[in-house]
Amino acid sequence: MIFAPDLSTVTHAIQLAVAPVFLLTAVSGIISAVAGRLARIIDRARLLENRLEAGGVEEGRAVKMYAELGQLRKRGWLVNGCIALLTFCAMLIGSTIILLFLGETSELPTLKIATVCFLSGVICFLLALLCFLAETLLATRLLKFAQLPARPGP
Repeated sequence: MIFAPDLSTVTHAIQLAVAPVFLLTAVSGIISAVAGRLARIIDRARLLENRLEAGGVEEGRAVKMYAELGQLRKRGWLVNGCIALLTFCAMLIGSTIILLFLGETSELPTLKIATVCFLSGVICFLLALLCFLAETLLATRLLKFAQLPARPGP
């Protein structure tokens, strides 16, 4: 493997390889937000489980709590899938950066592999966004927006 002998080639390689880093920044921000959602899901599930295990919950209320636990389980799966896809995305974008740098500073033919890695990373990113959207829609479906009771007429 022969590396680039001049500084301008290395400088250009660094500029080329740094562009995908901005996508990595976005991915890390979304992972942070999604991890926060996962923490809230886990906290809510633990609260419901503890109340059910403690007993004293009337049957009608217990049925609703078990239904909510089922929904929380679905949300947890979606969030875990989202985090996995974002992690794969970050790994693929990191690989793209390495391949772009090596392709620019050596004679290795890495352009096709870098292209596949980058596009695969973007696909993982888009799929993660779909998981995030599905989880958000499921979470808002669980909300019970209370309405003021109707006032009796005169």
